[in-house]
Amino acid sequence: MKKITIGALLFSMMFVGVNAQSLKSPDGKFEMNFQLKQGVPYYNLKYNGTVVVEDSKLGLRLFKDAAIKFASEIAKPEDAKFDLNNGFTKREEKRDAKNESWKPVLGEKKNYINNYNELAVTLNQDATDRSIVIKFRLFNEGLGFRYEFPQQKNLNYFVIREEDSEIDFPTDMKAWWMVADYDSQEYQYQETKISEIPGRWSKAADANASQKLIKDAVQSPLMLKKEGKEPLYINVAEAAVLDYPASHLEVDAQNFKLKTHLTADRQGAKGYIQTPSVTPWRTIIVAPKAEEVMDSKMIFNLNEPTKYTDTSYIHPTKYMGVWWEMIIGKSQWAYSTAENVHLGKTDFAKLTPNGKHAANNTKVKEYIDFASENGFQGLLIEGWNIGWEDWFGHSKEFVFDFITPYPDFDIKMLNDYAHSKGIKLIMHHETSGSATNYERWADKAFQLMNKYGYDAVKTGYVGDIIPRGEHHYSQWTINHFYRIAEKANEYKIMVNSHESVRPTGESRTYPNYISAEAARGTEYEAFGGNNPDHQTILPFTRWMGGSMDYTPGIFQTKLDYYFPGDTRFVKTTLAKQLALYVTMYMPLQMAADLPENYKKHMDAFQFIKDVAADWDDTKILFAEPGDYVVTARKAKGTENWFVGGITDENKRDYTVDFSFLNKNQKYEAIIYEDGKDADYINNPQSYNIYKKQITNKSKINFKMARSGGFAVSIKPIQ
Repeated sequence: MKKITIGALLFSMMFVGVNAQSLKSPDGKFEMNFQLKQGVPYYNLKYNGTVVVEDSKLGLRLFKDAAIKFASEIAKPEDAKFDLNNGFTKREEKRDAKNESWKPVLGEKKNYINNYNELAVTLNQDATDRSIVIKFRLFNEGLGFRYEFPQQKNLNYFVIREEDSEIDFPTDMKAWWMVADYDSQEYQYQETKISEIPGRWSKAADANASQKLIKDAVQSPLMLKKEGKEPLYINVAEAAVLDYPASHLEVDAQNFKLKTHLTADRQGAKGYIQTPSVTPWRTIIVAPKAEEVMDSKMIFNLNEPTKYTDTSYIHPTKYMGVWWEMIIGKSQWAYSTAENVHLGKTDFAKLTPNGKHAANNTKVKEYIDFASENGFQGLLIEGWNIGWEDWFGHSKEFVFDFITPYPDFDIKMLNDYAHSKGIKLIMHHETSGSATNYERWADKAFQLMNKYGYDAVKTGYVGDIIPRGEHHYSQWTINHFYRIAEKANEYKIMVNSHESVRPTGESRTYPNYISAEAARGTEYEAFGGNNPDHQTILPFTRWMGGSMDYTPGIFQTKLDYYFPGDTRFVKTTLAKQLALYVTMYMPLQMAADLPENYKKHMDAFQFIKDVAADWDDTKILFAEPGDYVVTARKAKGTENWFVGGITDENKRDYTVDFSFLNKNQKYEAIIYEDGKDADYINNPQSYNIYKKQITNKSKINFKMARSGGFAVSIKPIQ
């Protein structure tokens, strides 16, 4: 256990009083103190007078110069003189404050409130005559801080060996975490104490297409809970990860301490910096209620407003896809039986079709018909373009050209047909990790999209990144993701990226980057499975920084329906699948199942047709990470509300209080709930639908089955 002597504590308190710079949140509940101890920067954080973060070090370690060699992670004692973590004196401090509201192009609320007090401390390292600024912003929800590097004589270009920002907690806490990895966030969440993370860590990862694990480290966002009579919920994350690698959190389990660990490139470097420059924000959100953490928009507020001059092309989209049937193995992306193809040389028309290619004219038209008949706006089609025969696992750079369709996919005819039905097709650009190839073809690919009226693209990065040796979350690749977003904006195209870095509020700056995967989504229900508590944790972790393309809506949850004897199944009830459309924010909202399965349950499918994808208001009614989430949302530009509730592997009752509705107004509510005999294993398709007139004084009790849920559609009665 961590031990602190009374003498040391008194000395620290005296030191704070004499030398610290203090900052309070606008409502006065938070207090942050910054100080130098023998030239080393420290900060701490209090909430309502209680220490949340003890004195924690700040600083960065640097390489000797900008020309580094392979295996240069090995530090030598003499290299310490180049670091930016000691020998400082305070030169200046500046204070600022802001209280504003801004409108997200797409969002969970019509307006986001950005209210903070700011302290910027300029530190000079006398021995090297270098200066840095540590900037703190204290919101009513918590703290954000970052490093800033002004342009100066002795600090123009440098390479980061590691960022050593620490978060030192006074007590052990419950944590919801996943293993740290330079290339993937597609892991199951674990629930342990901080002190128990190393003991669980080695059993917490399964195989992935691209993987570089960091021993005893976890990913952010990390959700924590201080239990007891006065619980506190703490979320540790980052914001505005631009021109910098994504970070992870090294765990000191004995001292309940976290330290930043940046994603390395192939040379072991963590970041190449040219001043003036800034790092991402390190964020600590704290609240006495889990619902308040979920409701925070602090991470978005720490990003810069967009510089786009035209955002009119960015819109919420409800879509279907030729996708799930390939995920479960019913169809294939590849057109032929060939195992070795060469783009520009292989004549695909002469290859032998495999008979399972899903992206063919007949099937795509069937999907278009169903999507159009049921009011959808878009249809994603995967496997339309040549190259899928040997796309994965060969470190192949020229793997796709993104413009040439297979022989059985008539791109002009299908676009004309889709447009005649009011459907826009959504382009699919799987890169197989070859980011260099994608950048070479991006202009031609987006020009093709403009030609045929596509306004959204799903990108993919399955496999190891090319340039070889780079990682999905290293500085170069993160810059690639946003270069693609900027390029797409030139062509008025929205981006939905898969296998990319998790978002950290950048949708404020790049609003056409409307969604991402960057977590274990529905597809894993057909791979290794998702635990029943998975969807109750994601809103506290992955969703803190932006929308996820989770691809819900699976009605046929048992895969032995297609393949007798197959033991795979989606670990939810059908009613929970409906509820996910509300508990999970998705402006690009997919109905992922096959049309044939929706046709058998058109009464339940009605909720997916009705539910909105963009919102004027969101209220988190009831939430506990790992257990349950109940959310109410008001559809953009209407008085319609939708409510969704989900639970983990435990049955649960919850009574919805509809006091958030307008007074003196009657509403019609359509309720979709688990049937009395529903169970995610034994009877997942049991559900009940009924209508009820309600007002803001109404209360309805819902009984959720194991891994079950409920959904409510609410419209005013005119």
